Amino acid sequence: MEIILKYFPNLTEQQKEQLAALYNLYTDWNSKINVISRKDITNLYEHHVLHSLGIAQVINFRPGTRVMDLGTGGGFPGIPLAILFPDTTFHLVDSIGKKIRVATEVANSIGLKNVTCCHKRAEEEKGKFDFVVSRAVMPLIDLVKIVQKNIDPKQQNALPNGLICLKGGELEHETMPLKHKVTIWDLKNYFQEDFFQTKKVVYVSI
Repeated sequence: MEIILKYFPNLTEQQKEQLAALYNLYTDWNSKINVISRKDITNLYEHHVLHSLGIAQVINFRPGTRVMDLGTGGGFPGIPLAILFPDTTFHLVDSIGKKIRVATEVANSIGLKNVTCCHKRAEEEKGKFDFVVSRAVMPLIDLVKIVQKNIDPKQQNALPNGLICLKGGELEHETMPLKHKVTIWDLKNYFQEDFFQTKKVVYVSI
């Protein structure tokens, strides 16, 4: 939890309490339904929560923004972002029911009022959103094809509406078909830990 405060020192007491509660909740749920690698659960705050909040280093969602988290798994990046941006609504979608159950239970346990969770495939989601966020669920070009229908044409943020993904490693090949629409930020420029050396935030305007 200290690692979160290192980079986000201005959290409210409620935000600190919500973030602090995540460890026991995910440890407990993970013992029943595997949403985080067993050996990685001890790195929850660095590898999952802070990684999710990498998106907050490149955009400050304005109140009223609507975000869909596609392939959320147990709630990443949606739940950490929902804690950080209480005036933004987050719609968490995953095709695996038991993972959505974990995300739902965690969100309810910490009292997140700005989160909805939905068990469906991305292709079936018809809602309109300002942004779609995702943690490396599929190649960018495939993701763009699926979420084009979900991006609202009406703008309300400094960054135009589109797709924001957390990805790692070499992305040149993957971003080539979209190169004029893509912006990439290296998370190593924001977070000092070794884990973030190869981690990136990738934005595609849609």
